[in-house]
Amino acid sequence: MDSPTSAGDSSTARIVARSSMMDSIRACGLSGLAGVRIDKEDLRRRLLMPEYLRLAMLDSIKKKDVDGGDQHFRLHGSDDVPCPESPMVVFINPRSGGRYGPILKERIQQLISEEQVFDLHDVKPHEFVRYGLACLEKWANNGDRCAKETRQNMRVVVAGGDGTVGWVLGCLGELHQKGREPVPPVAVIPLGTGNDLSRSFGWGGSFPFAWKSAIKRTLHRATMGPICHLDRCSWHVVLQMPGGEVVDPPYSLKATEECSLDQTLEIDGDVPDKVNCYEGVFYNYFSIGMDAQVAYGFHHLRNEKPYFAQGPITNKIIYSGYSCTQGWFLTPCMSDPSLRGLKNILRMHVRRVNCSEWEQIPIPKSVRAVVALNLHNYGSGRNPWGNLKPEYLEKRGFVEAHADDGLLEIFGLKQGWHASFVMVELISAKHIAQAASIRLEIRGGEWKDAFMQMDGEPWKQPMNKEHSTFVEIKRVPFQSLMINGE
Repeated sequence: MDSPTSAGDSSTARIVARSSMMDSIRACGLSGLAGVRIDKEDLRRRLLMPEYLRLAMLDSIKKKDVDGGDQHFRLHGSDDVPCPESPMVVFINPRSGGRYGPILKERIQQLISEEQVFDLHDVKPHEFVRYGLACLEKWANNGDRCAKETRQNMRVVVAGGDGTVGWVLGCLGELHQKGREPVPPVAVIPLGTGNDLSRSFGWGGSFPFAWKSAIKRTLHRATMGPICHLDRCSWHVVLQMPGGEVVDPPYSLKATEECSLDQTLEIDGDVPDKVNCYEGVFYNYFSIGMDAQVAYGFHHLRNEKPYFAQGPITNKIIYSGYSCTQGWFLTPCMSDPSLRGLKNILRMHVRRVNCSEWEQIPIPKSVRAVVALNLHNYGSGRNPWGNLKPEYLEKRGFVEAHADDGLLEIFGLKQGWHASFVMVELISAKHIAQAASIRLEIRGGEWKDAFMQMDGEPWKQPMNKEHSTFVEIKRVPFQSLMINGE
């Protein structure tokens, strides 16, 4: 039988694991700047906003009031104030990856200013959008020249893992939805464990803290790098669950009063009188099952024992070890109800591209994790879908996978050994479907919880024996703006 994976090169380049050195070089922009000396004061002049703008934005955010910083505008005029070429704000997640956030925050504050560097535990990105940027927009409309130029030219740097980057991108997407253009483009300082989003956008898989010049070079690249109008789209997630259940979703999934499930696909059975609804956005992948359970356990272990989190390599070793304790290796699926395949609790419908009809797709009985992948970067730079031969694509009714095709590649992972071979790219994952929209229905029984994750941010999803939980995924037409880090 022919292998489904193509042996030759294809138009979609195969993603392979890069060495840590190459990741470090790309992460700090040294590939194109190795011989360039970056002057600290010159960089600061290009990034630093005038003091009255910085203080006005910060006060508006703290007071959660667009008018909270008005006093700073009344005390200062902008006619003779020089405006920065590339005003920049930085969001830092202090808990990402090896917990280098506090060190990074201190260094960047010394390079720019304290008011332009936000700790995500103190200032949430939606607060920055709704109050900080709105403050600039208000005074730009009132004739403040510097406020207008700063708002127009602003760039954003996110220091964190994939979930943090997706969270900030999703909040910035509100600007497009409300017609508040332009949307600031985003650069990445990779602090997470996998950093697949960072790899996809050219910022590498790790950040070289051993190099003192790395931060200056990264900020320089963030000011000079070209802005990409991404063909790669984001995906909107709607979660509807029976009321009364308690869930602790990631930051990128927000509670909403109404659920917007597609009405063309009828729900079988009774719908509870009360439901809880959440909405969010992911950019790379959504998964349910054993991989999300391992990620959930790892996150909690790292939060409870932060001294374990000493860097990306250490985290990956702990992550691999933790996966062995979760029954993904060496344990028959039928020995315990909590270790059975997803087929027992999951029903999936998909809608193919340019098709209005929903189609039910069976879940293979051996699959214990289902992943819907967008950017073809998963598990620290791997491509588990693989580059498939034309004859295999035709036989399965698939098309060649591209990041801009408006489709999610849905694949399954079996036991841990299967996942391990997939991650080292000896084999491809279990191909299930390609879809433009997905509806997942989860029903309990003996299972009390399911585990899900979006761009590496996992959560435990309670299940109900009487009523189903639904997850619906659809494409978001707005294309986020990124700064190319290559």
